[in-house]
Amino acid sequence: MAKLYFRHGAMGSSKTANALMAAYNYYERGKEALLAKPKLDTRDKGVIRSRMGLEHACKYVEDVTAMEDFELRRYDCVIIDEAQFCRKSDIEFFEHIVDDLEIPVICYGLRTDFRRELFEGSMWLLAWADVIEELKTVCWCGEGASCNTRFTEDGEIIRTGSQIVVGGNDCYTALCRKHFKEGKLGPRTRI
Repeated sequence: MAKLYFRHGAMGSSKTANALMAAYNYYERGKEALLAKPKLDTRDKGVIRSRMGLEHACKYVEDVTAMEDFELRRYDCVIIDEAQFCRKSDIEFFEHIVDDLEIPVICYGLRTDFRRELFEGSMWLLAWADVIEELKTVCWCGEGASCNTRFTEDGEIIRTGSQIVVGGNDCYTALCRKHFKEGKLGPRTRI
């Protein structure tokens, strides 16, 4: 039976690398995975790229949700990166792929933003996914990190502003809750 998966983690927890490895596992077994990400992720157009340098061409979620069932049936799995940027209607479509087409959908993304508030896509995945898994990463202190922290060029933590600012290590880091609340980026943060 196919399932809807949500694999979430803070920044730097290797979500994208895991997504690409999952796709490769399908490929290695003679299967075909459909890789997609929302258009809101503007860093690399038409490409899913991990910080470690792994990359693969992808479609956009907006194109996948417009596909006919017969087009989707050629895939053995659908893998979505940056799923936090999906809309409720996208998650409903993923349910259709799982329930009606019996194709597993594996979504990777952040659970919360830099204010520790849920993204729309993450909220509906937490509500509806059959399997929810956390990918772990650590704070500079060595404790588990679950807080996505946005910061300025000067190393100041940003606590207000637009929910979505696409970026990487240049403006985000993962902190444990204690250091997030204290506002301590730590000695090893690369700015």
